[in-house]
Amino acid sequence: MPTRTVVVASEVGLHARPAATFTRAAAASGVPVRLQVAGSEPVDATSMLAVMTLGVAHGQEVVLSAEGERSEEVLDSLAALLGKP
Repeated sequence: MPTRTVVVASEVGLHARPAATFTRAAAASGVPVRLQVAGSEPVDATSMLAVMTLGVAHGQEVVLSAEGERSEEVLDSLAALLGKP
């Protein structure tokens, strides 16, 4: 399963608006995407509640994973949306 490690660039982390933008993009991709922070289980990246529950802060490192066709392309796009590789 392909992955990308990203440092979250948003000044507020994945709170409210940035989380909503990210989850919409993940859902629109049509590919199953998971999001994980150190010490937690991966969550469904299309679930606003699951993403918010992670409590991702500015500058925190997250791991994105996806499976299926176009997963590499989708991960590149979502990683660019979140922040700095």
